[in-house]
Amino acid sequence: MSFYEHVIISRPDVSPAQVETMMEETSRKIENLGGSVQGAEYWGLRNLAYRMNKNRKAHYSLLKVEAPAGALHEIERQHRINEDILRYMTIKVEELTEAPSPILAKREERKRRDTRRG
Repeated sequence: MSFYEHVIISRPDVSPAQVETMMEETSRKIENLGGSVQGAEYWGLRNLAYRMNKNRKAHYSLLKVEAPAGALHEIERQHRINEDILRYMTIKVEELTEAPSPILAKREERKRRDTRRG
């Protein structure tokens, strides 16, 4: 089995709770298809670099996955059907890291700086 990082960009009018539910459902589907999810991160509602389907913001989430290629093809097929998902991207990586992604690491660093100033 290979290692993948799967990023999902969801519509901004969906609530964060619905995004979490969508991530859990995707994790369950991956496990049913013979894979496993090593980690999941919700990056929050963020500005888009350019407009997608008339949206300026979107919910970002990341799944760190170990699964066969066929399982990821099925997940991507289901994402194409889902109207709440604007875009998705799956990247094959050599290994999955335990450390948080650079997005979350930057957020934590910013929080530490703000508490030192205040």
